[in-house]
Amino acid sequence: MYDLLAGMRIVEGSAFVAAPMGGMTLAQLGADVIRFDDIGGALDGERWPVTRDGKSLYWSSLNKGKRSLAVDVRKPEGQELLQRVITAPGDDAGLFITNLPIRGWNSYEELAKRRADLIMVSLTGTRDGQAQVDYTVNAAMGFTMVTGPEGHDGPVNNVLPAWDIAAALSISTGLLAAERRRLRTGAGSWLKLSLFDVALAATAALGYVAEAEVNGDERARIGNHIFGTFGHSFRCSDGRFVMLCLFTGRHVRALREMLGNAAIDAIEAAEGVDLMDEADRYKARDAVHAAAAAWIGAHPFAEVAEALDRTGALWGPYRTFTEMAAATRSHPMFSTIEQPGIGAYPVPGSPIDVHELARLEPKPAPLLGQNTDEILSGILGLSDGEIGRLHDAKIVAGPR
Repeated sequence: MYDLLAGMRIVEGSAFVAAPMGGMTLAQLGADVIRFDDIGGALDGERWPVTRDGKSLYWSSLNKGKRSLAVDVRKPEGQELLQRVITAPGDDAGLFITNLPIRGWNSYEELAKRRADLIMVSLTGTRDGQAQVDYTVNAAMGFTMVTGPEGHDGPVNNVLPAWDIAAALSISTGLLAAERRRLRTGAGSWLKLSLFDVALAATAALGYVAEAEVNGDERARIGNHIFGTFGHSFRCSDGRFVMLCLFTGRHVRALREMLGNAAIDAIEAAEGVDLMDEADRYKARDAVHAAAAAWIGAHPFAEVAEALDRTGALWGPYRTFTEMAAATRSHPMFSTIEQPGIGAYPVPGSPIDVHELARLEPKPAPLLGQNTDEILSGILGLSDGEIGRLHDAKIVAGPR
């Protein structure tokens, strides 16, 4: 974490991936992010992956560095408490992000009655409020029909929730943009975005909409090849896999050095191409793949890696999650923290390096309701007696 956003207070009403990750992104930059959940437990409080005894690693990972407020959100008194926390005074407060259903009490109109300069960022599935998740949205974007082996019939789902991640970054970017506007004009804002629109905007920005509309082309499956240039997976003689890409002339020269001039010259002559040209690399992709696969398949991973590094190739090793995790142990972005209920393991801070600031150590995720009392006293100024009454009435709850 860095303290770029020190003093900024954001209230988060969220579940699952996009909104929690949006809040976490801001917390990693130093903001005080208060996540509220029902006293009965968060919707995503037990989401997989979990430890062997059922503790959610998902929860602890997406809620690092936040504070937790547990309130009975179904009771009017609980809703009124949350309204007060969301709209509490302060130049750096009055900031609210949510992907929960708007039920009246948490609507922009109701909250703005308490604070006119409120900034609210709300995420829905579609712009008309239909429920969607990353996997249903991705199904509509076209990617599932070009993912998978050449000749495969039917969709292939992507395990990475890419649109949730994109929406999370849109949430954090939108909030910071609106907060800058408020600093300049004093005006509040309600920023509305949908998971579907985030995905559609990104898909169009990559040229997929234009390709379909302008060229009328239907993209075909090409397996592990990269569309429009050359890139593919390769298996080494010891079973390890590497990804090799040819994006520039420098990468073609590296392949030439590794395979030898004769091999590259033979491809160019047989295919009638110049591999320094990107379109020609794509045209000759099967021939390039065959030549590179023959060389890489005859050598163990260590020798392949040495050759690729020595020649300046554009490449990377394939890893399992376990292998990837082992590689993070010495990564400067990671620090080992003690997560309550789980134990010690490495977690990342912000991926943004700020050259003049020391990296702040990441903080663990809170237990549900861990900060309830300090939030009610510190932000709302409630007395111990008032807080005790709320606990007795089961309006709020502490950690469990």
